[in-house]
Amino acid sequence: MEKLVYLLWRDPAVSEDEFAAKLVNVTGPKLVASGARSVAVNAPDPSVNLSWSVPVRDEGPAFAGLASFWLPCVDDAPAFEAILRDAAAKSAGYLVTESVPRDFDQRTWPDGARSPGVKLVSCFEQPARLTREEFIGRWHGSHTPLSLEIHPLWRYVRNVVARPLTPGAPAYAGIVEEHLREDADLIDPARFYGGKDKLAANMKRVIDDVRTFLDLERVVNVVVRETILS
Repeated sequence: MEKLVYLLWRDPAVSEDEFAAKLVNVTGPKLVASGARSVAVNAPDPSVNLSWSVPVRDEGPAFAGLASFWLPCVDDAPAFEAILRDAAAKSAGYLVTESVPRDFDQRTWPDGARSPGVKLVSCFEQPARLTREEFIGRWHGSHTPLSLEIHPLWRYVRNVVARPLTPGAPAYAGIVEEHLREDADLIDPARFYGGKDKLAANMKRVIDDVRTFLDLERVVNVVVRETILS
């Protein structure tokens, strides 16, 4: 089985609500019916203000949503990409290697229902100054345990990009999904960084650590709401 992740851009002529509804009610079920497994769609929520919790990031145009699923063979991807093209103005697909350093402690909601809480999706390149070994070593060996220590992450999914699947896909090396149990866990910087008394010190620890393996100003962060379809 192989995991595929697709970043999705919304047609400006389509409202955010229409885009989200189509992902959940049409696109996701079509992916499932066509044989994709572990299908999850993530619709945008631009109302969430990241300015305090994620103060350094790429402010340029970003993708609006994300779809992920597993296939027995990546060669079958084109048929599923056709379904995604019907939902989005543009998509960028990636074959990834998934690891889940932290999973939901308990999932009580059914397939098709929106997952509680909120998710922060971060996409980033590998800086030219680092070798692949250095990049992965810093990301996995230093930053992952620091994130799990400081942030109130309910679920943490680390997707290492093996290769792009669609022409013109941004040259991302990693796509991270950080799921928070409550909106305030992300919106409130004191909660996101482990407490008001630790806010300044922990924010500095995180930013300093991230700068060892990423160019922070080029990291794209998007807030989404997740629906697991299968």
